Amino acid sequence: MVGAGLAGLAAAVQLQRRGAQVVLHEAAAQAGGRCRSYYDEKLGATIDSGNHLIMSGNAATLNYLRAIGSADELTGPALPEFPFVDLATRARWTVRMSPGRLPWWIFDPDMRVPNTGPGDYLNVVPLLFAKPGRSVAQTMRSNGPLWDRLLAPLFRAMLNVEPREASAELAAATVRETLFSGGLATRTLVARHGLSSAFVDPALRLLQHGGATIELGSRLEKLVFGAGAQANTNAISGRVEALDFAGRSIALDRNHAVVLAVAPDVAQTLVPGVRAPTRFTATVSVHFAVEPPFGLAPVTGLVNGTAQWLFAFDGRLAATVYGAQDLIDTPADELAARVWAEVALAANLPAAPMPMYQVVVDRNATFAALPDQETLRPGTRTRWNNLMLAGDWTATGLPATIEGAIRSGQKAADTLLNQPMER
Repeated sequence: MVGAGLAGLAAAVQLQRRGAQVVLHEAAAQAGGRCRSYYDEKLGATIDSGNHLIMSGNAATLNYLRAIGSADELTGPALPEFPFVDLATRARWTVRMSPGRLPWWIFDPDMRVPNTGPGDYLNVVPLLFAKPGRSVAQTMRSNGPLWDRLLAPLFRAMLNVEPREASAELAAATVRETLFSGGLATRTLVARHGLSSAFVDPALRLLQHGGATIELGSRLEKLVFGAGAQANTNAISGRVEALDFAGRSIALDRNHAVVLAVAPDVAQTLVPGVRAPTRFTATVSVHFAVEPPFGLAPVTGLVNGTAQWLFAFDGRLAATVYGAQDLIDTPADELAARVWAEVALAANLPAAPMPMYQVVVDRNATFAALPDQETLRPGTRTRWNNLMLAGDWTATGLPATIEGAIRSGQKAADTLLNQPMER
């Protein structure tokens, strides 16, 4: 295993569960990649590298957490409810979905999006038949109350781009697994004690307990390929014969295989000819050291503001801007003040004084979920029969989410173990 982000950890756990001996290499000094927690001295608190909107319909994510023994680390409302605040008009509403698969909620004006009727929800149906290469705006109606007050905020968080420009295929995938799977698939979930406590640390403990070797600060510099694949670059043939790290080389015999779960730019330097997305989008999260007021939902949607989602944790509030390329060079104090005004309004807190804050910018948080970028995502298999790719940027059929990363790792592990044994 090369790479200990979520895709790599998911692959390692899956391989170990199926009886394989795992050696996990990670270039950084810590595991988790972009999905981890760390102690921030300014806030005097542990914060996450980014805020992720997890849904109860993310089956691979929940199965992974159950496998590593941390399913109880996620928390959220008992019912499928989405509270929203319009920061321009100060209107508040909560979308309450029916628990079952049948969408009875769209017939109840007290449950559906304000100023919508049942017929408005039929506008989503064309998305389920989206053609490759089409954007959301080219596929479905992308204006009106339903779009502005529910769909656009959800798509923005899941796709991390302007929703109208996003890949209709990827938007459809998120809709199928959440809204169209019934209310029980649409509960919002957050990691109550941080991403590392939920996704990373329990996985490392499980792997170590199972006999895995974990090497942090172990940067792969080169994959040494055999001659077989070079003779016919259009077929799956040949092997990776060695892994070169700083100062040492590890030879691979016929029983060894590699799952490469690294960032796309790193994969392209290591694997000849591998394709990958070329455009990436940013996220900006602003953390405030303030206790959430009693009754504030764990996740609240924000409309007509800078940030799109507000997350409530013990001892802090955090607001996230998705698709934040235009803000990444904004001075931190200016951005924090702008976002705090929105958070204070949404949470019914005094606007002054502004609490201690920390701005976390991830310039290349995800690949851009645009139609042209979707075509650049590589599959799990490579032309070397003992080398598989994993990562949320590979062809998972989902945008770059936690669910997509975990699925990619599990698929890479299963593909390796399910292929015919070499002789």
